[in-house]
Amino acid sequence: MRRITSVAEIFDALADEPWIVEGAAVRVALIAFAAKGASAAKKNLNGERVDHINANLTAGLDTSSVIELSSNKNVSFVGIQKSGPFDVPGDLARGWLVAPMNPNRRPNADVLRPTSNGIDITSGRRDVWLIDYPRGLSEADAALWELPFRHLETAPYDPEDPETGTLRGVRAGARDFHPRHEWWTTYWPRPDVRALLNNLSRFIVTPMTAEHRIFVWVALPKIPDNNTIIIARDDDACFGMLQSRIHESWTTLIGNRMGVGNQRRYNPASVFATFAFPEGLTPDIPAENYADDPRAQKIAAAAARLNELRENWLNPPDLVTRVPEVVEGYPDRIMPVDEEAEKIIKKRTLTSLYNERPAWLDHAHAALDEAAAEAYGWGDDWRAGNLNEDEILSRLFRLNQERAAEHGLGVAL
Repeated sequence: MRRITSVAEIFDALADEPWIVEGAAVRVALIAFAAKGASAAKKNLNGERVDHINANLTAGLDTSSVIELSSNKNVSFVGIQKSGPFDVPGDLARGWLVAPMNPNRRPNADVLRPTSNGIDITSGRRDVWLIDYPRGLSEADAALWELPFRHLETAPYDPEDPETGTLRGVRAGARDFHPRHEWWTTYWPRPDVRALLNNLSRFIVTPMTAEHRIFVWVALPKIPDNNTIIIARDDDACFGMLQSRIHESWTTLIGNRMGVGNQRRYNPASVFATFAFPEGLTPDIPAENYADDPRAQKIAAAAARLNELRENWLNPPDLVTRVPEVVEGYPDRIMPVDEEAEKIIKKRTLTSLYNERPAWLDHAHAALDEAAAEAYGWGDDWRAGNLNEDEILSRLFRLNQERAAEHGLGVAL
């Protein structure tokens, strides 16, 4: 689109339309462009007259020139890509966990870990585990974990379409080397991400696609899949900035939308990497370096309170109990105390919470948003009501351009 607008101008566009084929979970943009100066002075964007249409099909602030910031690199990643029948129900995984030692005298716990996806964060409580072989094993060595290996050998690649064959057969035609030659491993296990997470007590996760931009804490050994975005930070201040309205405004503007539901999509490169955190609180700074900064402390306190309240609502202590896993090394299971509690808990999801938006949630977010605004030096404007979304975005865009210029960055997304 930038290439088009460098030599031509868009004079008519529909930025976000459902595709015409019934049932297709696709949205499209339709544009018409001509040589510069050849079209009418006024343009049409989504049926409205505008003076100019930017490369990202907006008419106001031209954020198509936002730039990835060096301070945000190597922090945000897509989760583990499985591409195969690596998910197994919790009951099956627990049966493997308590099975006798394998011929190599190792337990199945070596290659099993709980997992989650975007639905688990927003609207579900699945009990799903991941078969998680490390790379570098020979097939003979991998087969020594007998039950997990047999599952991958025999399970249909697509349970709804057995004709697609087994994982071994499908992977034989894989384009990439490791999935083709180590077919028993997840397609992209993200070893670089795992190395970062091993040094953290917890990390931040958000669904890749969701209407409400919600961030949650996750801890190893649970590992999220590629329907999520992982942020390799464990401090409440970073969590609070991401969960603030300031970051949500940036997410809505810079991120795209997807699917029949037209839900917002979070992208590590275009959204996280371009977001201008407050000076001195950027992701390239270790959290301990700003632990004494009053701005960070206020954000962290508000973020911790928001998270505590949400967790209390999701899992009321009078309705749930914590049950140790069948073997050590895994987090406790959160279980309803009885059938009535189960019915209530099942309805308590973060999606339903943010749809309802009770007063206590608004108050918790308001405290966080004020703390985030103060971190930028915008506190007085925030309290005076002078920071509407357009003003927030204008300031964030200006910060993005200034910081990119300071560090000699010049390549827009």
